[in-house]
Amino acid sequence: ADGGDAELELSAVRHQPEGLEQLLAQTKFTKKELQSLYRGFKNECPGGLVDEETFKLIYAQFFPQGDASTYAHFLFDAFDADRSGALCFQDFVVGLSVLLRGTVHQKLKWAFNLYDINKDGYITKEEMLEIMKSIYDMMGRCTHPTLRDSAPAEHVELFFQKMDRNGDGVVTFEEFLETCQKDEDIMSSMQIFENVI
Repeated sequence: ADGGDAELELSAVRHQPEGLEQLLAQTKFTKKELQSLYRGFKNECPGGLVDEETFKLIYAQFFPQGDASTYAHFLFDAFDADRSGALCFQDFVVGLSVLLRGTVHQKLKWAFNLYDINKDGYITKEEMLEIMKSIYDMMGRCTHPTLRDSAPAEHVELFFQKMDRNGDGVVTFEEFLETCQKDEDIMSSMQIFENVI
């Protein structure tokens, strides 16, 4: 019986992330949830780090009908908070906690960071168009009804009409936050973002 107990204890240790207490404090996951997420992470990434190419391969499995590589690139950058070029379990689980259990403010901050490709504190039309094109590419051409080629640009124009409050051609986080919190249509359109995470 002692051998079985030792094996069970060793198995539990293998499936426990380093810094578990810190992750419990940083995220809104329970200990069991963190252990389960860690098992899945280690299963997909036994080395403990995910580079961008591996991330793209994993992410592409969820969108076989389209090309998810560009969107996965933007998503990888948003998860890679320390800009190391690789995601560790902590990067992944902290981002996931915000997306799944964060406050509206935290989720919007994360979304803004995703759209702000060059991380200069502003979303430009060019950045938003790149993101929109990547989402439409990921969804594939098999959508019903079929999407027009102009759909991403039309989406960007609508976004800027609502978001760019002072008409300066860029959207700040304050404009983004204020508009999203006041406009139920925008909050519901953010569902497309949550569905592709």
